[in-house]
Amino acid sequence: MIGAGILKGMAVTARNFVGSYFEKDRLITVQYPEERIPLAENYRNFPFLPYDGDDPHAGLRCVACKICEKECPPQCIYIIKSEDKKPDYMGKPQFYPAVFDIDISVCMSCQICVEVCPFEAIKMDKEFELSRRERFDALLFRKDELSKSNDYYHRICPTEAAEVDAKLAEAAAAAEAKKKAAAAAAAAKAAPASTSPAPGSTSTPDASLPASAPPGDLV
Repeated sequence: MIGAGILKGMAVTARNFVGSYFEKDRLITVQYPEERIPLAENYRNFPFLPYDGDDPHAGLRCVACKICEKECPPQCIYIIKSEDKKPDYMGKPQFYPAVFDIDISVCMSCQICVEVCPFEAIKMDKEFELSRRERFDALLFRKDELSKSNDYYHRICPTEAAEVDAKLAEAAAAAEAKKKAAAAAAAAKAAPASTSPAPGSTSTPDASLPASAPPGDLV
């Protein structure tokens, strides 16, 4: 029958139109901003810098290696390495970014910075309400604005954040085991050296033992 497909399509449209008055799931329009659709966990917008603990400076994972700055296609990341060092999550002294800026007016949300980071120090945020009245400095995010806690990361990406925490905990445990093994090996190596006689020293006979007779006294 000619036009059967059109009639079927109109029937679907009519069914959804009428059903939208009775079934909320059929409502397509969301009254934003009063109503919001939950974002998918793998949704991404602009990068942020997760930190551990309560101190954004001490807990920042970034070591200012500048890999993300070099690999960024639009070159919107700007980093200045610190002069001093601070302990990382494994207790190893590391540099940190004295300056870490991202120009979100240039960022294209490609996530390459996240993929190349070897320290799990930069992740993608879900915040999208970032409109500003100015186009320049207002869209240049500094380190203080980019730093967000690991708890926030768990709220927006619980599955991924749990995997990252497990990976970092495993790396920290491996480093601690390696440190203990090195200390045990050093202690074991130092023990024989302390018990062996010093070079050039001679042993004295024990007075309680009988001295051997001269050769002439032997029968």
